[in-house]
Amino acid sequence: MNKQVIIIGPAHPLRGGLASFDERLARQFQHEGYDATIYTFSLQYPSFLFPGTTQYSSEPAPAGLKIKVCINSINPLNWLRIGLKLKKLQPDLVVVRYWLPFMGPCLGTILRIARKNNHSKIVCIADNVLPHEKRPGDKPFTEYFLKSVDAFVTMSDKVMTDLRMFTGKPAQKVVHPLYDNFGEQTDKLAARNQLKLPADKKIILFFGFIRKYKGLDLLLNAMADERLKQQDIHLLVAGEFYEDRKDYDEQIASLNLGSRLILRTDFIPDSEVKFYLSAADFVIQPYKNATQSGVTPLAYHFDKPMLVTNVGGLPDLVPDHKVGLVAEPDPGDIATHIAELYQLGENYFLPHLREEKKKYSWDRLVKAIEEVSRDSNLKFKSKKSKEETAV
Repeated sequence: MNKQVIIIGPAHPLRGGLASFDERLARQFQHEGYDATIYTFSLQYPSFLFPGTTQYSSEPAPAGLKIKVCINSINPLNWLRIGLKLKKLQPDLVVVRYWLPFMGPCLGTILRIARKNNHSKIVCIADNVLPHEKRPGDKPFTEYFLKSVDAFVTMSDKVMTDLRMFTGKPAQKVVHPLYDNFGEQTDKLAARNQLKLPADKKIILFFGFIRKYKGLDLLLNAMADERLKQQDIHLLVAGEFYEDRKDYDEQIASLNLGSRLILRTDFIPDSEVKFYLSAADFVIQPYKNATQSGVTPLAYHFDKPMLVTNVGGLPDLVPDHKVGLVAEPDPGDIATHIAELYQLGENYFLPHLREEKKKYSWDRLVKAIEEVSRDSNLKFKSKKSKEETAV
């Protein structure tokens, strides 16, 4: 009989990077012989907490996956019902995503009930422990959640450091696996034609939801640098605004960037992701702070050299002058390094990039989850043995 794993986190019909990740992880568990089911949200965020246009995908459900739309993040009666269901089901593994303290009460309550079956091991993939944008309740909500988990996997040293401020439970760091579920790279000219982009221009890409910590304002200021003007470098911004765009529009107008800026600021559906990554020369991540970024493994998959800023875990993921370049989170330094990317050329980075990306495999993530689960079991048995000896 196959081992059973329940993944708790966003999945179709919800959209975005977390949903794509959880669906790809479920397929890897299936490949490893597990019976995998995703428990996703019937209500993920109240509308006042969601900054985008819609939380839902317009694309068809992924084939071959079991997805149950059942968790309501703000209904305690629902938490009790789902917890009791998991307690009775007795899956071998429950893998839960944690990315926002708002989810702490919901997920922590579900897991507290589920683990009372004395069988299921609870492993958390911690995207963030301390959030990018602080809100009241962050610490108590996080503490409540963490106490319901047996072991952890993080994808950056920064998150591991934050985690160790709260708990000493078993944990492993694994690099964020490649997003290889968006198809293969296409010819650059064909991708530009598909997106109606200029075929003969130098184009850099800012990809993903637009939030303050991601530093698009720094990149816009860098684009006004005379060196990038002289090279006629164009910036393609592909992603939805998750905050008021007014400040950005005013900045673009004041810097007179209109002729060298291509804005595609609707949500980018999964079916179009490959065209945006394939069309660009380089991917730019000008973050002001970061733990890790899902854009990095996406760029790896599509063989795109990157510029990242020297914040959080980003430099660890992008070895300088090998996979890309590391700049300080400053417009002048970002501009200097964008110019250097073009001076060195894409082919300079490709051999290193293709070698480095071999580390970014989904089977490594599943193995890490299995290992920390076993570590937590040994720790529990050791603790139980000491208690029995004391008695």
